[in-house]
Amino acid sequence: MRNFLFIIILALALTSCNEYQKALKKEDVSVKFDVAKKQYEKGKYSKAIRLFEQLAPQFRGQPQAEKMFYMFSQSYYKTKQYYLSGYQFESFVAGYPKSENAEEAAFLGAKSYSMLSPVYSLDQTDTNKSIDKMQDFIDIYPNSSYLAEANVILKGLREKLEKKAFENAKQYNSISDYQSALVAFDNFILDFPGTPFKEKALFYKFDSAYELAINSVPSKKQERLANAKVAYSNLLKFNANTEFKLKADVMLALIEKNLEQYSNK
Repeated sequence: MRNFLFIIILALALTSCNEYQKALKKEDVSVKFDVAKKQYEKGKYSKAIRLFEQLAPQFRGQPQAEKMFYMFSQSYYKTKQYYLSGYQFESFVAGYPKSENAEEAAFLGAKSYSMLSPVYSLDQTDTNKSIDKMQDFIDIYPNSSYLAEANVILKGLREKLEKKAFENAKQYNSISDYQSALVAFDNFILDFPGTPFKEKALFYKFDSAYELAINSVPSKKQERLANAKVAYSNLLKFNANTEFKLKADVMLALIEKNLEQYSNK
């Protein structure tokens, strides 16, 4: 009995495989579409894609075109080919703006681009592009059922840009280029006022101002010490219980000790 069942299953598999191979070679678009749809429904997206790619150039305007291009887009997405799925979903929305799947396609298209966003340390061109795509989706579908997920994705993308900008500014501090660090941290705080890295940025700005002042030439030292005190005040104003308070207080004490020489003149 077991052997009989195995033979039946094997025969069905061979028939299905044979049907697929024949569909690849046939010119009949209706046959290709039927087999592609079967492959898609069975979750065999890579096989479906091969047929969809053959169908796409000649299928526009056909009665089943909308369904085919939707499955085509989904197949790319489900196989994690995000450049292609982003493009196909965008094309689907442009071609079928009144489709019942248009909203989902618009979201998945934007999400596809977000999946291409690299780690923060690399070039962020794709991150900026995906932010624009996701913001466009939110603007067009403000009441979408995908809105919560879209906002989470958008927040993560923006924080990645913030992380890169923060680390770039911090790098100047690390290599003792304190003048550049001060400019970079000022720009960072201005560009990202609500950033979760603000406290750290304020501390490293203070640290940069402190190092610049303590090691300054005499002619600029008093002014730089005063600037460092302002940077300390801004850090404590932002968070009086900052995790950097102990270290910052020690630095402030040395700043004030250095300033004493000017108060006696």
